Amino acid sequence: MSKIYAVGDVQGCAPSLKALVKKLPPKSKMIFLGDLVNRGPDSLGALRHLKTLQESGRAECILGNHDLHLLAIDAGLRKTKGLDTVESILHAPDRVELIDWIRNRPMALSNGKVLTVHAGVLPQWDLQQTIECAQEVEKALRGKSYKIFLANMYGNTPTKWSNSLKGYERLRVITNALTRMRFCSPTGQMEFESKEGLEDGPKGYTPWFMAPKRKTANTLIYFGHWSTLGLMRKHNVIGLDTGCVWGGKLTALEISESNQDNPKLDIIQVGGYDHPLRM
Repeated sequence: MSKIYAVGDVQGCAPSLKALVKKLPPKSKMIFLGDLVNRGPDSLGALRHLKTLQESGRAECILGNHDLHLLAIDAGLRKTKGLDTVESILHAPDRVELIDWIRNRPMALSNGKVLTVHAGVLPQWDLQQTIECAQEVEKALRGKSYKIFLANMYGNTPTKWSNSLKGYERLRVITNALTRMRFCSPTGQMEFESKEGLEDGPKGYTPWFMAPKRKTANTLIYFGHWSTLGLMRKHNVIGLDTGCVWGGKLTALEISESNQDNPKLDIIQVGGYDHPLRM
């Protein structure tokens, strides 16, 4: 049986991506945990390589907040920011194919035991509800009116999940949880400003995976998004954004077949991009 690796945020670091893939076993498969593009030196090259890996059956790619940002820019709904490196995609001859490919990627993946997401999972969601909520956003992204969804996607409210939420407010909460969340309250109210370590959230908030009575506590979860944590392996929670775009590393970790992390699993890393604005 081929090994499967979860891979942290690539963020347009095509050289690191290609070097990592070469170090993985030849028949292994990969799940990239979102933020495929942006901030790195070659977002276009990274995106094309990931698309080729996915179409060959070797990889699947989850969407992160930077990937959704690219879709919004492409749709004319947002402008590029100072650190963005997606212009090459917007002017590429295969722009339409690349954008359509991104729109058809999943927001979360699971085999029933292991869950992979970009950012986090709200404490009220069990594994099944997480996947069902992810599929609601996927349906919106893949539909003909996806630009209307993108136009309503941004915003910090509502900050808390309710099963009674409807329409774009519901989709916005799901999107924020899966692609932006780091800290939340015990009742699942999200906070989006804090980006540092585990103890740096505002009073009354904890890292999402430390929320008491989290319904996915017995599910092994691999996630990216939180580079200041580095490689983090806690009980049933694995953080894999090791800051490739900020001079850290790009990390791949073999996914366990059980719902318990195994310290003997393969970890493969390559050097990241020496970003000129890295502190």
